[in-house]
Amino acid sequence: MESRPLRYFLAVAEELNFARAAERLGISPPPLSRAIRQLETELGVTLFERTTHSVALTPAGTVLLAEARIALDALQAAGRRAQRAASSDPKLVLAVKADGDAGLLEPILARFAAEPAALPVAVRLCGWHEQPRLLRLGEADAALVHEPFDRTGLDAETLVAESRVAALAATHPLAARDRLSLADLDLRPGDVHQYVEDIRTESRDLAQLLTLVGLGGPIPLLPASVAARYPRPGVVYRPVQDAPPVTLAIAWPQQSCSTATAALVRAAASVAEEAREGGADA
Repeated sequence: MESRPLRYFLAVAEELNFARAAERLGISPPPLSRAIRQLETELGVTLFERTTHSVALTPAGTVLLAEARIALDALQAAGRRAQRAASSDPKLVLAVKADGDAGLLEPILARFAAEPAALPVAVRLCGWHEQPRLLRLGEADAALVHEPFDRTGLDAETLVAESRVAALAATHPLAARDRLSLADLDLRPGDVHQYVEDIRTESRDLAQLLTLVGLGGPIPLLPASVAARYPRPGVVYRPVQDAPPVTLAIAWPQQSCSTATAALVRAAASVAEEAREGGADA
């Protein structure tokens, strides 16, 4: 199967209108319709239910939609990785959320630099949840990312699990306590992931979030390493003893054959193991 029929299919599947899809692709509707018919013939399935007034995906079309996106992303990613590999100054791109490395980024980079397969590392700072997309698009070779995340097309290795702390305004009544429970925040363990996601939508990054906290805003649940690394006037951190831990992983594309990426994963796993052992000894 070639990429052009998949691109045509994807446009129709997303627009659910042949005229709009044809305009988006820069072609006229008749050749687009013929291309879709040829694709259906090649696959031996019906991808769209068509009437004079509507276009809808069939079950087979729904499956192909998900797979087509992955396949086209993989093609683009392969091209980007090939271009970067051919550069006169090749680099390994590591995607990281600025406050989301559990304090491991610098030791990982130092350990990786000693590897025979090491390349210069370009750290790409990104927002919440951007890392998997950057990996799938070939814009990053590896990423430090908190679980859970969309692992489609990716491999990953868990590095560390951290306890959580609540960030509160220093004037908040709960700030007088040494530690908190989820019940103090009117939460149950199963609520934590959605609670964290809902609060993240209120700000672009940790600095903005902590500013809101200091003004008496939300009470985010953060990795414990944040408390030591990001002290802030007017904000206090309190352990939440029964909150599920937050887990950091290193992820990379499944199809990666890069020895440098493999060396970075080994370095990250080694550093994380030492961090876990040090925490156990403390």
